[in-house]
Amino acid sequence: MEEDLIGIKNTALSFILEAEDLDNLEETKLQFLGRSGKLTLAMKEITKVPVEKRKEFGILLNEIKQTIEDAIETQKSKLKGQKLNRTVEKIDVTNPGIKPTLGHLHLVTQAIEEITSIFEKIGFEKLRYPEVEWDWYAFEALNFPDNHPARDDWETFFIKGKSDPKKGPMLLTPHTSSGQIREMERKQKPPIRMLNIAKCYRRQSDVSHSPMFHQFEGLVVDKDISITHLKGTLDYFVKSWFGEKRQSRIRPYHFQFTEPSFEVDVSCGVCLGKGCKLCKAGWLEMGGAGMVHPNVLKAGGIDPDKYTGFAFGWGVERVLMMREGLKIDDLRILYSNNLEFLQQF
Repeated sequence: MEEDLIGIKNTALSFILEAEDLDNLEETKLQFLGRSGKLTLAMKEITKVPVEKRKEFGILLNEIKQTIEDAIETQKSKLKGQKLNRTVEKIDVTNPGIKPTLGHLHLVTQAIEEITSIFEKIGFEKLRYPEVEWDWYAFEALNFPDNHPARDDWETFFIKGKSDPKKGPMLLTPHTSSGQIREMERKQKPPIRMLNIAKCYRRQSDVSHSPMFHQFEGLVVDKDISITHLKGTLDYFVKSWFGEKRQSRIRPYHFQFTEPSFEVDVSCGVCLGKGCKLCKAGWLEMGGAGMVHPNVLKAGGIDPDKYTGFAFGWGVERVLMMREGLKIDDLRILYSNNLEFLQQF
C-alpha cells in the first residue's frame, strides 16, 4: 500500500509539472484529488489496513495530499505569470497621442542668439574659432610680452603636449580675441566685420566668474576706422540690448592688443546714470574695447599704414546678468542645472 501511495504522488507531481496551462492543471487536480481521483480512492482503502498501521498510513496519506496540493498551487502561480507576460496590450490607435514635455533653449543660448541678431543687422559676420588654441594666436600675436601674468599657469589652462616650433604651446583659449588674428589671416584683406562668439577658459571661480564662460568679440578693420565708429557701435548695442534710455561711455584703460584702450560702461538701469545704491556712481562696467594695435594688425597680415580698426570683447554672461529685470546674484547658477531656476526663462 505504501508503495502504491508513493507511486501516485510521483505520477501526480510529474503531471503537474508538465501542465501547459490552467485547464491541464485543473484536469490533473481532478484526476488525483477529485471524488474519483486516485488519491481519494486510495484514502478509502484505509479500512483494509491493519489497525496497528492505520495511524502511520493516515499520516503518509495526509503528507502526500499536502505535497500534491502545494505543487498544484505553485504551478498555478507560474502559469498565471506566463499568461500575464504573454498578454498583448490593446491600443486604440484612434486615441490622441500624449504630448511630450517641451524644453527650451538655455538662457545663455538665448542671449547668444539675440546678441548675434543685433550685430548682424549692422553687417557683422558671426564666426567661431577654436577653443583649443596655440599660444601664438592667444598671446604672442596679440602683443602680449613673455612675462605677462595672463601667460602664467595660474591664469591660463595650458595643455600638456608637444609645442609647435612657431606657435608655441597649446592652451584653452582665455579670450575670443585670438579670433582677431585668425579672421585677419582668413580674409587677408579688409573690410572685416567679425563677431566671434565662443567659450573661454580661465582659472577663476566666484559669484561673478566661472572657469568656463562665453565671450562675444567684435572686430572691424577697414580704411579710416576711428574711435567715432567704435563709440557708435557701442551705443547701438547698448540701446538694442538694454533699452533706448540706457547710455554707454568709454574710459581710458590699457589692453595689450588695443591702443588706445577703453573700459566700456553702461548707465544704471535703476537711476539712469544719476547714482544709486545699486551702482553708486550711476554707471556699471560692461567690458573692454579699443582701437586695434598696429602690432596686432601686422601679426594678422594687415598693413597698419593703410588700415585701422577697432575691437571689443565682453562676457555673454556678464551682459546677461546686467540686464534689467534679471536678478542673478551668482553667475555660476547659470550652469548649475537647477531646473527651478532655468524653467523661469
